Amino acid sequence: MTRDHGVHPSQRWLAAMGALCAGLSVAAAAYASHGLEGEAQSRMMLAAMFAFGHGVALAVLGRQALRGAALIALALLLFGVLVFSGSLAGAALAGWPTRAAPWGGMSMMLGWLLLAVDALRR
Repeated sequence: MTRDHGVHPSQRWLAAMGALCAGLSVAAAAYASHGLEGEAQSRMMLAAMFAFGHGVALAVLGRQALRGAALIALALLLFGVLVFSGSLAGAALAGWPTRAAPWGGMSMMLGWLLLAVDALRR
């Protein structure tokens, strides 16, 4: 196995966390389909959907040699998906409040906006 040249360890870490988010989202969706009902099932499926999509984006984009705003954007995506999906999963599994979910959603939106600005600047 070869090392990625020009890819900082933090970027590999972001890519690995993205792959983990995507993988765990498959388990979350399976559990939601077979072990939950009603609002808990809906919340867990939504958490899984966001974790999967953002996990794939992190896994792919994290392996590229990104700097500055793009790297911050990926960190915001990871933070956002952990807070948003984590809040919804916590509500589905433990009855936790979802007060943190909007902060996660705003973090994801800001991350995508930063990625768009960075893409236009390149």
